[in-house]
Amino acid sequence: MKLHDLSPAEGSTKAKKRVGRGPGSGLGKTAGRGHNGQRSRAGFSQRFGFEGGQMPLVRRVPKRGFTNLFRTEYAVVNLRDLGRVEGDEINPENLQTSGLVRRGKLVKILGEGEVSGALKVKAHKFSKSAREKIEAAGGSCEELGS
Repeated sequence: MKLHDLSPAEGSTKAKKRVGRGPGSGLGKTAGRGHNGQRSRAGFSQRFGFEGGQMPLVRRVPKRGFTNLFRTEYAVVNLRDLGRVEGDEINPENLQTSGLVRRGKLVKILGEGEVSGALKVKAHKFSKSAREKIEAAGGSCEELGS
């Protein structure tokens, strides 16, 4: 196979629509733009969200709340998922290799589910119920600095 032998798959490409080439083409005279109006003119472009002068939806609907730019986002892991992690010590690196969290995320352990045995868990945050369940099973919780 050579570069000059390459061609697109059958039926995957379409011929360009040639407008304004006479009445026999089906797209002569107004070239598919209709008759008069803003959209029939050359150079027509429209602002995103423009609704023909009607008050746009984004301005009709009231604004509520705000977004805190300084929030800290945690990747949450439930107790029931800790059984999928290999090793007796659970830390953010182990959670990442087992596919439970993404790289570079702060980890918070939540209390959904049960603990199978005494686990040594290191994370950035623990919920109250998660901490109680881990320590009741004979394990330990260590909070890492953010």
